[in-house]
Amino acid sequence: MSERKATPGAPALIPATRRDVDAVARRCRKIVTRRALVSAGAAVVPIPGIDVAVDLGMLMKMLHEINEEFGLTPAQIEALATRRRLTAYKAITAIGSSYIGRILTRELAMTLLKSVARRIATKTTVKYVPLAGQALAAGISFAAIKYIGDRHIEDCVAVADYVIDADARRR
Repeated sequence: MSERKATPGAPALIPATRRDVDAVARRCRKIVTRRALVSAGAAVVPIPGIDVAVDLGMLMKMLHEINEEFGLTPAQIEALATRRRLTAYKAITAIGSSYIGRILTRELAMTLLKSVARRIATKTTVKYVPLAGQALAAGISFAAIKYIGDRHIEDCVAVADYVIDADARRR
């Protein structure tokens, strides 16, 4: 298996084989789990708004890291050969992801959080109930971040698979 990490000054590339895609996806799932655990920890802090601020920062960093691992940041995509870049953009469009190949802003992160707003609203409300409420808020926070992260990984895998298939058809 080829090494996927970018060397300093050289961008990571979209994985070249399904085996590489699987390895990147495994690494990214570990990133998602770590970030979800941090989010769950922030959910138990009884300071209003701290959990949402942590979730926003966590999402922005996590989604960027996943994009970077898959070679799908805006800079990495622009560094691709023209045909491969067009194929990547076509795949991103077909999948309908707003978070691949774009710089993730706080507004985009907030939109993403709103997609799981019901869970987050429940988390914000229940965390003020002693012990059980905090545990429930932590569980909801973990599940929401994990869901978003895992779904983003699936989208990135789909883009990488599309690019690999297109490369194979060209040979």
